Amino acid sequence: MFLASAGIGTYDSIIIASVVLIISFFFSEISKKTSIPSVLMLIVFGIIAGLIVEQFGVEKKELLPALKLLGTVGLVMIVLEAALELQLTKDKVKPILKALAIALVGLLLSTWLTAELFMYFLPDFEGQTMLAWLYATPLSILSSAIIIPSVVDLRNDKKEFHIYESTFSDILGIMLFLFLESQLGHGDGAVEGGGSLNFLLKVLLTIALSFIFSYIIVFIFQKIKNSVKLFLLISVLLLLYAIGKKSGLSPLILILVFGLMIANIKLFFQGYLKDFLNKDAAHDIYHGLHVITMETAFVVRTFFFVIFGITIALKSLGDIKVAGISLILIAIIYVIRVILLRLSMGSDIIPQLFIAPRGLITVLLFFKIPDMLKVESFSEGYLLYVIIGTSIIMTIAMIWDKKRSNQAIKRVESIPVNEVKWRLPEGR
Repeated sequence: MFLASAGIGTYDSIIIASVVLIISFFFSEISKKTSIPSVLMLIVFGIIAGLIVEQFGVEKKELLPALKLLGTVGLVMIVLEAALELQLTKDKVKPILKALAIALVGLLLSTWLTAELFMYFLPDFEGQTMLAWLYATPLSILSSAIIIPSVVDLRNDKKEFHIYESTFSDILGIMLFLFLESQLGHGDGAVEGGGSLNFLLKVLLTIALSFIFSYIIVFIFQKIKNSVKLFLLISVLLLLYAIGKKSGLSPLILILVFGLMIANIKLFFQGYLKDFLNKDAAHDIYHGLHVITMETAFVVRTFFFVIFGITIALKSLGDIKVAGISLILIAIIYVIRVILLRLSMGSDIIPQLFIAPRGLITVLLFFKIPDMLKVESFSEGYLLYVIIGTSIIMTIAMIWDKKRSNQAIKRVESIPVNEVKWRLPEGR
């Protein structure tokens, strides 16, 4: 619709979409070599494209429906992709619980301090605690869309921590946002003042239904012999997600539970349930989903951040007040993080301390805020400053850590073999 309004034909649209994907692929390759997040490059690319689009006199607002759709599908794919990476074994219990605790405490502290900041500096939030929390929540959620592709070269324990933490941050942050939205009377099926108990009951119901539907899906799909069943499976998950949202539930939990189940099939199919499991079929579903979610997440993430870049109002960046408050927001993120990581991990917190980018979830939830709750004094510049600021800080930290690791390897390799033997304890 957007391209058509700009007078761009079908084949031209195909050319543009293909070029964007090709450029995104090269951004990913550049990211692997430089540690610069590909998402950051996509946003900059989108901003440049937006300046070009303006020359055609096209309204950027026409892209917002596409942005919301891409963000929703991307959210499902990213959570599913993350869940497929989580191996629930006994030796993983401690790191998983640690990551969960850090994600939860970090989310709540960041949201609280950010909300206080908004109520102090922005008059529209004065005395509106719940509304301030609603706006603060998206800015407090880690971006698994940026983190997961960026930490592949880290040490295994650090990589797993970031996968767990960012996934939990996504889930908990979205649940907190939905809770706040429901309390303000504007969520899906929300009733103003519905109460925490009502929301908790919905979450418990969602968890119960998630396990039931996940078992049913596995039972059915392991019997399907058609080779194109994986996209059918994705369609079923998206259908259940949409129905869950329309029913006022938290269907992202379903995506997480299903991903965990298919990735840890032996854990969920014990006792008499073993008789109903075809291990080979389940194994094929897992590997097929792994590939599809990675590919789909790449495509959705590409167009989402390019379109987001196009829709950005650059004039919002020129506001000194917006810039100043954004710097305080970024400082809050890292002050909270250094305290939590020092208490839970000791001194070995580099580069984990600086891996706290905001991204897709932040933008998606901001656009989900109902029109009735829109606040004029809240500028999109806050989103852009925080997203770009945290991404740049992460980039610098990752580049420094990679350089440090390479130097350590070179020092070890430079030690003569006979000296290494001489340094080893006797009998080793």
